Amino acid sequence: MAPLPSFEASPLVPRSSRLVVALLILSSCISSATLGYDGSMMSGLNILPAYENYFHLTPATTALNTATVYIGQVLPCFFYGAVSDALGRKNAMAIAAAVTIVAVVLQAAAQNVAMFAIARIVIGVGNGATAIAGPTWLSECLPHRWRAWGLGLFYNFWYVGGLIASGITYGTGMMDSTWAWRLPSAVQGVFSVLCLLILPFVPESPRWLVYQNRPDEALHALALTHSDGDQKDPATLAEFQSISDTLKWEKESGEMTVKEIMRTPSRRKRIMLTISVAVICMLSGNNIVSYYLGTMLDGAGVTDTTTQLEINIIMNAWCLCIALGGTYFMNKLGRKPMAIISTVLLTVFLFLYAGLNKLYGESTNTSGIYASVAIIFLFQGSYSFGWTPLTVLYPPEVLNYSMRANGMAVYTFVVNCVGLFVTMVFPFAMDAIGWKTYIINASWDILEVLYLVFAWVETKGKTLEEIDAIFDGHKHSDVPDIEQILHAEMSGNVIEGVNPRAGSMDGVEEVEVTVGKGKEVK
Repeated sequence: MAPLPSFEASPLVPRSSRLVVALLILSSCISSATLGYDGSMMSGLNILPAYENYFHLTPATTALNTATVYIGQVLPCFFYGAVSDALGRKNAMAIAAAVTIVAVVLQAAAQNVAMFAIARIVIGVGNGATAIAGPTWLSECLPHRWRAWGLGLFYNFWYVGGLIASGITYGTGMMDSTWAWRLPSAVQGVFSVLCLLILPFVPESPRWLVYQNRPDEALHALALTHSDGDQKDPATLAEFQSISDTLKWEKESGEMTVKEIMRTPSRRKRIMLTISVAVICMLSGNNIVSYYLGTMLDGAGVTDTTTQLEINIIMNAWCLCIALGGTYFMNKLGRKPMAIISTVLLTVFLFLYAGLNKLYGESTNTSGIYASVAIIFLFQGSYSFGWTPLTVLYPPEVLNYSMRANGMAVYTFVVNCVGLFVTMVFPFAMDAIGWKTYIINASWDILEVLYLVFAWVETKGKTLEEIDAIFDGHKHSDVPDIEQILHAEMSGNVIEGVNPRAGSMDGVEEVEVTVGKGKEVK
């Protein structure tokens, strides 16, 4: 048999898999930092007198300026999955970053509420497009052993952006001019600029390339992220063959439109699990803290603007540290246990905060105020431990390739619809029923726990193609699981070779992996 051909990629892409993976994560995660920056910035701006006075804000216009970003984030859900499938994950990321940069300029230059709100809608379009393309790209590029770290870090960077925004708004809070809010608005575009600068140094999704009948480029892209560019590495070739076999089966199943993703029971289960992440990550109470921390602190008796801004900075640093710890444990404990632990803690702390808010909300009791602030920190820490890394880790894992881009579009649509609901309703709910708002939210969290226990499946330690077997009942390739191959290497059964065999789709040569003393792994 002729040896498998070797193809060189752009000299700009490093030949170290660790470096390529780091750049992939960074290019995607600095985009998610924009989301975190936005949430923390708006939380900070809503505290600043210069911002409130310039726009003559009322509860309605405050909610409008805050919530319009969700309207923008909903819009790409109707078309950006198709854009990502047609143009590629990498190009889709570049377009999203460019849109965000334009929007940031508009927001920083806003002259009235209407212009500010329109700019935030356009920022939302860029953010929504990133949320569709970024996790899809990362999940399809990263080796399974780094997938939890990579996708977990995606929203860990939410807190990096949040920490930067809280520090900037703290500094500009001392200004009396409009630069108190214009400067934080302008800095928001830095993350998207960095994303565009990194993109030339990273490869396209190998799964997208296989689906586009570009197998040679796909193999090289996979080798760059898995084996330092070595296209003859046995584990890399085995995964390449598994991808090729699975995508061949998916192609034969027909095109996956938004309507088609609901046609079979396994597809419906995949999409329901995806939607569950969207609902839980936005409706567990954390979104209230993200955008209305000042309101919660007012209710806890902390009314000084400077103190609130300082707490905002500390909160983001605290959440970042906890989220990093949660990302580490994601591969240790598994996705489902982490989700359950996090949601149970959220429920407990939200009930406790509601009780403290009822007892000490309008009190000057120092102990009550300290306890309320401590509970807010514990609540956000509980969310950061489980749901921050899970937010875009679990959905692309449970979606197969044909569903992934459109499925992430559905996910982003639900995230933003629920986010819009929370940010619009919360100010009015607090005015009408006060602390009882938290009781209602905590009661909902109990239902979330029950769903997690009875509906979620575990995906830890599997490639994306191996996860398909959980839903479809079998794998779509006879290539052994990657863990089997890696275990064979580690236990001394050195992989002797990868033998090409004919018959795969569109000219891709299939591979046969043998380990030990010539024994084929089944």
